[in-house]
Amino acid sequence: MTQTVKDKVRTFIIENFLFGDTSYELADTASLIENDIIDSTGVLELVAFIEDQFGIVMVDADIVPANLDSLARITTFIEAKAAVPVTA
Repeated sequence: MTQTVKDKVRTFIIENFLFGDTSYELADTASLIENDIIDSTGVLELVAFIEDQFGIVMVDADIVPANLDSLARITTFIEAKAAVPVTA
């Protein structure tokens, strides 16, 4: 069974920011920043994960809460960026 984008991101967040605590209810729309799950350093870790895992190059304008503050927003962002062809 292949993991969806959301599943991969959820697994990364649980393993890296919740230290494997699978009992934590991580709702798709819950703010990762407001719920103290991720901080500024965590955002950089998340960006590195997204770039490595999904082959997406993120620019500074992409690194905003509108794209990275919840599972739903992260998933939507990754799927949108993955659908855009990269031009050289």
